[in-house]
Amino acid sequence: MNKIRLILYDIWEVLSTEVRRVFRDSTVLLIFFIAPLLYPLVFCMMYEYENVEHLPVAVVDEARCRESKRFIHKMEATPELTVAYRCCTMAEAERLMQTGDIRAIFLFPKDFSQRIAERRTAHIGVFSDMSSFYYYKAALLGSNAVLIDEMHTIELERYGDAGVTGEDAQSQMMPIASEERTLFNPSGGYGSFFLPALMVLVLHQTLFLGICLLCGDARENRRSLQIIPARLRVRSIHRVTLGRALCYILIYVPLCILDLWLIPRWFHLPQLGNLYNILIFILPFLLAVIFFGMTVGNLFVRQKITPMLCFVFFSLALFFLTGMVWPQDSMPKFWLWFSYIFPSTPGVQGFVKLSSMGAELSEVSREYLTLWIQAGVYFATATISLILIKKFKIFNLQ
Repeated sequence: MNKIRLILYDIWEVLSTEVRRVFRDSTVLLIFFIAPLLYPLVFCMMYEYENVEHLPVAVVDEARCRESKRFIHKMEATPELTVAYRCCTMAEAERLMQTGDIRAIFLFPKDFSQRIAERRTAHIGVFSDMSSFYYYKAALLGSNAVLIDEMHTIELERYGDAGVTGEDAQSQMMPIASEERTLFNPSGGYGSFFLPALMVLVLHQTLFLGICLLCGDARENRRSLQIIPARLRVRSIHRVTLGRALCYILIYVPLCILDLWLIPRWFHLPQLGNLYNILIFILPFLLAVIFFGMTVGNLFVRQKITPMLCFVFFSLALFFLTGMVWPQDSMPKFWLWFSYIFPSTPGVQGFVKLSSMGAELSEVSREYLTLWIQAGVYFATATISLILIKKFKIFNLQ
């Protein structure tokens, strides 16, 4: 009983010391408390409206035929597009594009009707403003919807010319009825796709950066040995690692609830998971990031400015390595294995499955187990790094 009490006292002493270190450093306070709140709110507000509607476009109708007029009429009925200008020449439409009055141009060539009559492939030129991905997406979705409907109309007309009408024509045109449903991202928005991954990455990077800043500050001011209480420098040095980790866990669990549960609900992001499963999954993720940050901070961080430079360099690379932008199946083996050095890779993949896809914990067992393995390995390396600091003074610290 006394041994348990001593263990808890040692962990509490380290915890209270680490809390004081956190709250005495204004930079770490900014990283720990402001950045995890500010980044998700800013990005969610930026991508609150995930789709552009009524995109102003210009039409250059050189064909001036029944089919082109019908196509344009259907374009005006789509929610994505608004035919703001009808131009006589491409030069006129290009001037409107340059001034920003329109965001796309639709060109119907002179042989449009003739090709349809001859049952050859007819072409429509679509020119989109690429200053924003949303402009291109709206122009593409709107034109594709009209194109599919127009193809059905032309096909029905051809069946009618052959004497096949009504339900017979419909069954000939579509022998198997199909229905399209968009899973997990009903709006098809870019924000709903990447914001859940970004939330996890923000937590990963801010926690990792804050820990490295504290290690860099201790080394820069020759106080690394002060991380280890004098009583624990002989034995039980792993309690220092546990005490420091508990400090960061207490800080980041509320932030995880806010970033991964409350903010997505406020901004109506797809969320099919439940808070219990998310918290169970996030625990090994936080531990893995904490011990990983301690290992890197103790062994490699020499100055307080160093983690800031690495933060800028690695953030975009980690986003690609998670598999959300660059599919893991298409990654070279080296980069696939390299990505699992970082807890962000299984953390992002597992959280997206839990939250956006409604998976159960059993369905993310691979990512969950990977995080626990990372936590165990990095706990050992973090403790060993403290032993090296104490025993060999590898950093020449006093």
